[in-house]
Amino acid sequence: MPSNQRRAAVPFILFTVFLDVLSMGVVIPVLPNLVLGFAGGATGQAARIYGWFTTVWALMQFIASPLLGALSDRFGRRPIILISCFGLGCDYLVMANAPSLAWLFVGRTISGIMAASYPTAIAYVADVTPPQERGAWFGKIGAAWGIGFITGPAIGGFLAAFSPRAPFWVAAILTILNAAYGFFILPESLAKDVRRPFSWRRANPVGSLRLLSAHRELLGLSTVYFFLYLAMNVLYTVYVLYAGYRYHWSAGLVGSTLALVGICNVVVQGVLVKGMLKRLGERKALLIGIAAAALGFALYGYAPTGLVFCAAIPVFAWMGLFGPAAQQIMTRHVSPSEHGQLQGANMSLNGIAGIAGPYLFTGVFAYFIQPGKWHVPGAAFYLAAVLCAAGFLVAEVVTRRLSAIEARTTS
Repeated sequence: MPSNQRRAAVPFILFTVFLDVLSMGVVIPVLPNLVLGFAGGATGQAARIYGWFTTVWALMQFIASPLLGALSDRFGRRPIILISCFGLGCDYLVMANAPSLAWLFVGRTISGIMAASYPTAIAYVADVTPPQERGAWFGKIGAAWGIGFITGPAIGGFLAAFSPRAPFWVAAILTILNAAYGFFILPESLAKDVRRPFSWRRANPVGSLRLLSAHRELLGLSTVYFFLYLAMNVLYTVYVLYAGYRYHWSAGLVGSTLALVGICNVVVQGVLVKGMLKRLGERKALLIGIAAAALGFALYGYAPTGLVFCAAIPVFAWMGLFGPAAQQIMTRHVSPSEHGQLQGANMSLNGIAGIAGPYLFTGVFAYFIQPGKWHVPGAAFYLAAVLCAAGFLVAEVVTRRLSAIEARTTS
């Protein structure tokens, strides 16, 4: 298929990301509370159990992401996207019928193995767009993610009022329909003449990370990615329990605030990121994104009321500048046949952070809400802010060095 036709298929990828996030988002407001019900209503115990659920998901991501990335470099992006979508649909069917924590655990394991659509979608876009335009398109992927995140939790919170299992059924239907949509509509993006042979050396987690160490210019940015990936786990693992404990929010209200997060994300990544990258350049945009994350997390931890928490959401949304800027820089330094491995390596870092992060943040949250302890409900968010601040310091040094190297190369 000609390059211009493959590029015209990018809107289909955006829709795929939207549906994937929509199907995952409907589960967010109810899964922690479902665990809470199995845990007998003990918030601290539920936080620890949910931490293990998130950890196993991340462990599966760590193992499976580089494998799927290497397979997409060998066989193309299309089959990987379709298989992952269908697998996620099966996962939600398992969780919809789970009679116990053990079955929910099995569902999370399947989800971790099959949740590869997002990194493969990034590789797809990198295949079909010029290097100088990738940041804007990566921003659009983030916007599609945000739109799904707006509608998903809101639908999940609404459905939870009828049954805690209903969101899982809706997620299963949407994800399987998405796989069917892709089967008939989505073309392949990676031409056969630029594919490379499959290698277990590159497909295992350690081997995939060698790509980052082999490219010095990628290693520093991958370190920053790790700090931010680790910090983001506080939202995935603690937010729902934190909001219920500190602000006494219902599942519906939690879904509404997550929708606000998505709206702000869409505005930044879908509307503002292209202009900000042109006006500020990659380096400044990247640093502003990290600084916004640090400040936003600190405000989340401080917020004495739900209204103050919501006021911090637009501040945190500027974190959306980081991903497109960083991806535009990183994809410029690898060949087309390495895009899948690069995204697999990034997801491996996400997996490592996801293994440590849930246990870390749920443990901190549970410790600081115990009776008789120093009562700091926002301690987990403060820790996330510190991690982002560390990432900012690394990024400042790394991007300054990269700018100097590229200036010498072009002069």
